[in-house]
Amino acid sequence: EVQLVESGGGLVQPGGSLRLSCAASGFSFSLYCMYWVRQVPGKGLEFVSFISSGGTTSYRDSVKGRFTISRDNAKNTLYLQLNSLKIEDTAMYYCAKDCAIRSGTFSCKDRGQGTQVTVSI
Repeated sequence: EVQLVESGGGLVQPGGSLRLSCAASGFSFSLYCMYWVRQVPGKGLEFVSFISSGGTTSYRDSVKGRFTISRDNAKNTLYLQLNSLKIEDTAMYYCAKDCAIRSGTFSCKDRGQGTQVTVSI
């Protein structure tokens, strides 16, 4: 059974930083492209970043230069370093795998329970 458990969210002021972690189990973590995605109430799932099994990374434009994705295959753990946080980064952040655009909608077959990031004055 695939398990993805996120941690590290919290309340920060604009300009602050957080580091999210995701502990993965139940599948061969090192072989999979892994994603961070986020969602705000009433809106769809939004791609944030991915890292391939070989370490290639990609980011949505609005977080480039501020967020950094990384992975530790020995620990089966995915990370997301969030710097220079903005109010608009407020969302529930999920670790996910098997993400794609399906029937015109971005979705992921597996994701964790999420960790809340709130950026507020």
